[in-house]
Amino acid sequence: MRCRFILTGILAVSLITPAFAAEKSDATQLTELAKSNSLSLRDAITASFEAKSLKEGTAWTARGPDFFFATEAPAKPELFIDGASGPQMQNLSGSDLWYVAARIEAVGRLHSYYYLVQGAKFGGRLDLPAFGPSSYQQPGVPSGTLSPKIVHTSKIYDGMKSEYWIYVPAQYDPRTPAALMVFQDGEGYLDRDGRNPALNVIDNLIAQKRIPVMICVFINPGNIEGSPGTPTFNFVKAYSDKWQRSMKDSMRSTQYDTVSDRYPRFLRDEVLPEVEAKYNIRKDAYSRSITGLSSGAICAFNMAWQMPDQFSRVISWIGSFTGIQWKEDPAVADGGQDYPEKILREPHRNLRVWLQDGSEDVEALYGSWPMANLRMANALKFKGYDFHFSFGKGTHNPGQGAAEFPEEMTWLWRDYDSSKTAQTYEMEPSEKTKPPFRVSITNRDAE
Repeated sequence: MRCRFILTGILAVSLITPAFAAEKSDATQLTELAKSNSLSLRDAITASFEAKSLKEGTAWTARGPDFFFATEAPAKPELFIDGASGPQMQNLSGSDLWYVAARIEAVGRLHSYYYLVQGAKFGGRLDLPAFGPSSYQQPGVPSGTLSPKIVHTSKIYDGMKSEYWIYVPAQYDPRTPAALMVFQDGEGYLDRDGRNPALNVIDNLIAQKRIPVMICVFINPGNIEGSPGTPTFNFVKAYSDKWQRSMKDSMRSTQYDTVSDRYPRFLRDEVLPEVEAKYNIRKDAYSRSITGLSSGAICAFNMAWQMPDQFSRVISWIGSFTGIQWKEDPAVADGGQDYPEKILREPHRNLRVWLQDGSEDVEALYGSWPMANLRMANALKFKGYDFHFSFGKGTHNPGQGAAEFPEEMTWLWRDYDSSKTAQTYEMEPSEKTKPPFRVSITNRDAE
């Protein structure tokens, strides 16, 4: 997708040196330094970006539509945004540092950029999220409360310890049961100023009444290293040794990539009762949603598929619907790569699903993630599910999902009625008129 961008002019005004220049600066601050021709700009750029990113041409920062790019290059780089020529780079006198401020109008979307230096392509990123207003804290919108970290010791996973946090919106009233949303890899969603500002989105959409008041549980993968000799430890250790992955990463895969009811039972029978003991949460699947990215995405879908009486709304980012844990457990016959066929062959579940992936999200060892997600989307379409498939050009990166998160949440919770406890989800009329997804080869030379 091509975007409109506007060069932020560099004004020849008196030199000033703001107090924040020596510290890490955001896009707005860097742009203001550039506008004022500040002598502090060089220090601000080097303080704000890693030296490696500047050398490799991958340094950028943004706030909403306002972006700031910087790079080192021996000659003037030409910037391209979404494949179109961008604003002219400016040089910091006496150095190889180049910079420019630009405005990308299409927010809530993923963008890309690269440079041409002396005719050769250089640097850039395919995952450049432009966040919209709902991804930032807004004046007058009350913020919820995040609990301290809670540690749970599992019986289902033989002593595995899991960390989680509970987010309570400002509008929560203990007299009224709230909706629920569970986030896998939960800690990655907690930074309001980070690349995945989910807390801001939740606050804003609740205030706008576009989603219901909801308690959110942000849960991390567990750690089994403190329970040596247990069946779970032995399985995870064998998987770690076989695939040369860390124990923590192997425990995450064991939880998230396994197609069974074990993780759903862990959430339903161990974690959620702890949360429900503290807060008044609705029990109907109509009022419960679950999300994750990569292996956490297949985990979220697996939870809803195994227990549609617990969760009926799913958001999947860059889902790893491949054979990562295929037959690793002899008791499990299916792997993630089997989910498209399970959707086609098994009884219909009452689910609403948002899928997201990108064409450059490629994994060679376990299979193709883009192809797996295309198969998932077509299976959901053929079986008449209420689903949406957002397919971009990104890599195995949460950028697109995070940029679209306000849109995803609004779509997922559309037509929610707190007076109801159930709804039969139906495919949107606009989706019914569209053909199945087809594949075109984009990464090979034309014959």
